[in-house]
Amino acid sequence: MKFMKLGTMPDTFQTAEATRIMIADVPSDIVIRINNVNYLLHKLQHALLPKCGLLQQFLSKSDDSKDVRIELHDIPGGEEAFELCAKFCYGITINLSAQNFVSCYCAASFLKMTETVEHGNLVAKLDSFFSSCILQGWKDTILTLQTTHRVAEWSENLGIVRRCMESVADKILTPTNKVTWSFTYTRSGYEKKLQKSVPKDWWTEDLSFLELEIFRWIISAVKSRNELQPQLIGEALHVYATRRLFIKEAVPTESSSTFSEEHNKKRILETIVSLMPADKSSVSVRFLLRLLRIVNMLAVSPMTKAELLRLTGLKLDEATLEDLMLVHESGKGIELVQDVLESYLSFWNRGNMGDEEESMDSLMNISKLIDLYLQVAAKEEHLQVQKMVSLAQTLPERARPQHNDLYKAINIYLKEHPDLIKADKKKLCGMLDSQKLSDEVRADAARNELLPLRTVIRILFFEHEKSGELTLKVRSSRSKSGISEPGTSRGHEDKRQIREELSFKVGDSMESEIESVKKT
Repeated sequence: MKFMKLGTMPDTFQTAEATRIMIADVPSDIVIRINNVNYLLHKLQHALLPKCGLLQQFLSKSDDSKDVRIELHDIPGGEEAFELCAKFCYGITINLSAQNFVSCYCAASFLKMTETVEHGNLVAKLDSFFSSCILQGWKDTILTLQTTHRVAEWSENLGIVRRCMESVADKILTPTNKVTWSFTYTRSGYEKKLQKSVPKDWWTEDLSFLELEIFRWIISAVKSRNELQPQLIGEALHVYATRRLFIKEAVPTESSSTFSEEHNKKRILETIVSLMPADKSSVSVRFLLRLLRIVNMLAVSPMTKAELLRLTGLKLDEATLEDLMLVHESGKGIELVQDVLESYLSFWNRGNMGDEEESMDSLMNISKLIDLYLQVAAKEEHLQVQKMVSLAQTLPERARPQHNDLYKAINIYLKEHPDLIKADKKKLCGMLDSQKLSDEVRADAARNELLPLRTVIRILFFEHEKSGELTLKVRSSRSKSGISEPGTSRGHEDKRQIREELSFKVGDSMESEIESVKKT
């Protein structure tokens, strides 16, 4: 951090209750009150009046009384900034840095301590320090920006914020081999002393300490120049969100979060989404799903949610089950997962997922992912059947060449919800296609007492029909080979076994149900 030292005299300010007194060989003749503090100072003997144009204006309008009282409650930076300016007038040593520069500069400007009042005045010295030292460094510029919120209007009007932001943007675009200043970089596994080259995202962590509007301006300025990879912009957004949003992802309550905190998070989320690069690879799907998790907690604008769903849907085929569980834990996870899936399918239906082979591979991977997610979601005690069915049926039929994973999800749901009514069981199991179950899974389903009767009968009929087709193929093959059939007793035996197995599974009283299944 750079410092500027002004003045050589020792500090002779003393405090007596709420009064700051400048000890001198002459009595004070001016009282300046700022908030609850009184400053007992001197008009002319120590150059206070000659250096402060504002005080000159006040005194020119007052009478010639010996003691003068002036109130400066609206001075930017308050009493601390005023005292720095007063000490400069008395020649007392003051040390200036990025930590106190902004308040001192604004206070000096307020007091009109300019060159037109006296040559070598404080504003000129501060401006020189700002240009030659603060703006030349990275961390000093960042720290200066962090302090501007204390005197936001003044620092804006004096151009401090603008000049700092421009300096930061220029440094971000500096080639890494020319980065010579220090920066904050605490990524796991990175040791600055052992690294010979500067990482491309060296600037992202320091930016996360800035106020939202300043961060937004800098990112927008950098994006507009089209000199950085979209992935670096995405990483900056991710780092900012990690510091500002992801530390506490719990659902806000009256005791844990105030309205202003929620409103601030909402602004941050909406800004991050608005700054997303168009490039699909700029951010990870996990990052997008984490943002969606927070969307579900905050009342963000419909436009923001729609855009986030669009971006997430575009990258859903990169997600893992662990990623989806980030959304599931937010309270309304299955609805959000369905929203994302519908967004993905809107792209898939428009042919935006590569050529035909790539597109089908993507769709089947998504199908596998959704069925795995359903297996986890099925364990939720309060998950409604309709939500389970709705998500499962959102996928087109051709997305599932096999129903093994879907059967597993349904079976888990039935086990976890033993009191499910018959109609809901029928609705849930109606999604199963016996023809898309493997032999092993179909055998398990045929013995599953949790499945509705109608589902079991369908599975058994398909199994026997499949066996019949195999028998016909064998007989056809034997006939072509000139091998004679031993008789028709085998066919009668097959039919008898079917009747006995169905009778064992469903009982003689269910013949009408069996006949119904035969017709379908």
